[in-house]
Amino acid sequence: VPARFVLYLLSWSGFLVSFMMRNDINIAIVEMVAQPEEPWRPDRFHWSFTVRAIILGTFYWWYVVAQVAGGVATQRFGTKAVFGWSQLATAACSLLVPTAARAHFGWVVALRSVQGFASGLTWPAMYAVVGYWIPPAERSRFMSSFQGFSIGIGVTYPLCGWIIARWGWPPVFYTTGAIGALWCSLWWRLAFNRPADHPRITEKELRMIEEAVAEDIRGGYGMTPCWGAIFRSAPAWVIAVTTFGRIWLHYMFIMFGPVYMNDVLGFDIEMNGLLSGAPFLCSYLSAVVFCGVADWMVGHGVALLLVRKIFTAVSQVVPGVLILGIACSNHQVAVLVMWFIAVSCITAGYAGAMANIIDIAPNLAGPVLAFAQTIHMSASFIAPFAASAIVKDTHSTEQWMAAFGLATAVAIVTYLPYLVWAQARPQAWNYRDTPKDDAETPLQSI
Repeated sequence: VPARFVLYLLSWSGFLVSFMMRNDINIAIVEMVAQPEEPWRPDRFHWSFTVRAIILGTFYWWYVVAQVAGGVATQRFGTKAVFGWSQLATAACSLLVPTAARAHFGWVVALRSVQGFASGLTWPAMYAVVGYWIPPAERSRFMSSFQGFSIGIGVTYPLCGWIIARWGWPPVFYTTGAIGALWCSLWWRLAFNRPADHPRITEKELRMIEEAVAEDIRGGYGMTPCWGAIFRSAPAWVIAVTTFGRIWLHYMFIMFGPVYMNDVLGFDIEMNGLLSGAPFLCSYLSAVVFCGVADWMVGHGVALLLVRKIFTAVSQVVPGVLILGIACSNHQVAVLVMWFIAVSCITAGYAGAMANIIDIAPNLAGPVLAFAQTIHMSASFIAPFAASAIVKDTHSTEQWMAAFGLATAVAIVTYLPYLVWAQARPQAWNYRDTPKDDAETPLQSI
C-alpha cells in the first residue's frame, strides 16, 4: 500500500472524526433544551436561543483565533504533533460535555472554546504536509481527503439522532469522544511529517515523491513564514475573501439545518438527523468526483487557473442560488432536492480556491491556510450571528428567506475578486531567500 495512500486515509478519517466531535452538539442541543411548557427534568435545560447561539458559536470564535497559531506551530513542531495533540484535546472535551452541562452552561462554553482552539490548529497542520508528500499532479485528488469532514457531519447527525431517540443526549458525547481518542492512537503510529521519515515507504515511492516536489519544496518545517509578504499578496487575499462566501453558505447548512428541518419542515428528531446528515454523505462523493475531474482537466491541457476558477464558481454561485430557492419553496421534496445539490456543490471548492493555496505556496501552505482561514472562518460565527439577528421566529418562512437571501448575496459577491485576481503559480515568497520576480503579485498591483 503506497505510503501517501495511508496519509490520505489518515487525513480523511482525521477530519471525519474532528467534525463528529465539533458537530455532535448541533443536533444534541435540540434535545438538551427544554420547551417552555415542559416540567423540570435533570437532563433538560432552560437555555434561551441566545445562550444556544453562544454555545454553538463560541467554538468558531476560538477556531478563528487559532489559525495563525496553527500555522506557526506546524512550521515549528510539524504536522504529526500539532494534528495529533489537537485531536486528543478535542476528544477529551467531548467526554466532559454532559458533566459540564449539568453544572452550568458556562462550562459548556469553556469546553467548546478549548475544542474550537484545538480544532483550529488541524487545518493548517494538514495543509502543511501536502506539499511534502503529494506530487502536483495528484494534489486535487488528495484534497478530497479533507472532505472526510463531510462524512463526519453526514454520519454524526443520523447517528446522534438514533442515539438520542433511544438513550438520550449524553451518550452522544461519550461516543464521539471515545471515537476521537481511538483515532489518535492510530495517528501516532502511522503519521510522519516527511516521506523520508517513514520507516516503511518503498524506495521507488520515496524517489518519485522527492523528484515530483523538489522544484516547489525548499526549506520546509522550521522555515520562518514571511507573514508580511503573505499579507501583501493579492492571490492569498482573494482566496481568503472568496472562501469567506463559501464558508458562510456551509455553516448556514451545518448550524441551522437541524433547526430548519424541525421548525419549518416539521421532521422529528430521528428523521431530522437523517435528513440533515444525508447531504453531507453525498458531498464526500461529489468531492471525489470534483477533485478527480479537476486533475483530469489539468492533465488534458486545461489551464490550472481556469480549473480553479470553474470549481470555485460551482462551490459558491450554484449553492448560493439554490439556498435562496430553498427559502422560496414550500414543497418538501423540492426543498430536500435543492438542499442535497447545494451541499454537494459546496465541496467543489476543494478543487478550486482551497487547492489554490498549495498552488501559490507549496512550501508555506500551512501559514497561508492559516491566514486565509483567519479571514474566511470568521464567517462561521458571523453567519449565525447575522441569521439569529434576522430570524426571531424560527417558524417564520419570511425570516428564513431573508437570512438565506443574505447568504446568496455574500456567496456571489465574494466570488468576484477571485474571478479577477486569482493566480495559480508559486509566489516568490514561497521560497527562502528568493528575490521578488514576476511570479509574485503584490496587493498594490490590484
